[in-house]
Amino acid sequence: MKRTLVMTALLCSTTVFAGGGSMVPAGRTIAAIVANDPNFSTLLSAVQAAGLVDTLSGAGPYTVFAPTNAAFAKIPQADLQALLNDREKLRAVLLYHVVPGRVTSAQVTKLSSATTAQGGALDISTMNGAVMVNDARVTRVDIGASNGVIHVVDTVLMPQ
Repeated sequence: MKRTLVMTALLCSTTVFAGGGSMVPAGRTIAAIVANDPNFSTLLSAVQAAGLVDTLSGAGPYTVFAPTNAAFAKIPQADLQALLNDREKLRAVLLYHVVPGRVTSAQVTKLSSATTAQGGALDISTMNGAVMVNDARVTRVDIGASNGVIHVVDTVLMPQ
């Protein structure tokens, strides 16, 4: 009984509240979520190559439109390899997926655009009941992190 109370106290002490009142473990940063989800292995490699792990592990808050492995697979292999080998261009592309602040799906649907950490603007629309960010469809929303929120997209967003 005493051990259960101690474990409960430890678990509760490492929890923070995210937007919408949900509880998110303090160590569950955007970077940690990406690192622990096999659907984001290409994104993880890109984040590491761009030197953005510390940023996405930082305080934030950030909203990340995270492309899956399938989204990266839409890019021709030679182009993807060239992007992964060009650190500055890769940083620009990845930061184009990040919006400063915590923007939930309920808030996203009310926006027509959002300014990214890269400095460009994302066009946001709703088409046939789906939320679109530029030409990418949002396929999963509101993955809570201690330093923000992740929305999954089916296409890599490219800055103009």
